[in-house]
Amino acid sequence: MNGHPTREEDFDLYALGALEGDEKQAIETHIAVCPECAAKLAAARGRVAVMSFAAPRVDPSPRVKAELLARVRPEAGAFVPGPAPRQTKSPVIAGRVFGRWWAAVLAPIGVALAVATIFLWNQNERLDRELANLRQTVAAQQKNLEETRHAADLLAARDTVVVPLMPMPGVPKDSMARVTYNQQMGMLMYDGNLGPAPAHMSYQLWLVPMQGDPINAGVFNPQAGKTEHWMMHLPAGVTAKAFAITIEPAGGMPHPTGPKVLVGAIS
Repeated sequence: MNGHPTREEDFDLYALGALEGDEKQAIETHIAVCPECAAKLAAARGRVAVMSFAAPRVDPSPRVKAELLARVRPEAGAFVPGPAPRQTKSPVIAGRVFGRWWAAVLAPIGVALAVATIFLWNQNERLDRELANLRQTVAAQQKNLEETRHAADLLAARDTVVVPLMPMPGVPKDSMARVTYNQQMGMLMYDGNLGPAPAHMSYQLWLVPMQGDPINAGVFNPQAGKTEHWMMHLPAGVTAKAFAITIEPAGGMPHPTGPKVLVGAIS
């Protein structure tokens, strides 16, 4: 076997002892040099062990116990007192033939049931993973839908203002952004094109109110050539007179400390 087994169920079949010949030899040769497949085989053996513990216990019948003792005692040389029971060989031979016939029938059935159980187990695990991925996808779609709905409400409101942010001296002229803000809704939308922030630094957007200290309106780290677009919820009813972007230590600061990059006043 040059590569990994192409069928995951081969590990389960090997653990059950159902592989023979070249297939068995190929698995054994491969796991000797492949830790990943050796771990898969260990997991398969664990599943088989769990199934064996889950099977109900079946006590042997008195006849089976008597036959077993009859075989063990002569081999051990034990003396059994009392006259030997008179019994013809035909029932014993018939019982043994009947037992072998049932064993020949039930053994393949047991292996088939074990393989089917492992197959369903693996299918359930795969379906669980797909369901988890589907839930994540649905949650992301719902979030996008809510943001789109909020953006539509923000743009449709008559009291929404759009504030262009212009570059400060020394900042590249193509660095531009705009803020769409609604005071009553307490909602802000940012769209901008800035180069990456310096190492270990971040950009931080500030709402400058009519009274009081600037309010943090978002910390971001844009990628080169990518337009940033995001929304931010702020305290409703705050009257803004301007917006500004500064360069701050990575993660942002509670108050502006760095140089201004873009500034825009509300006319």
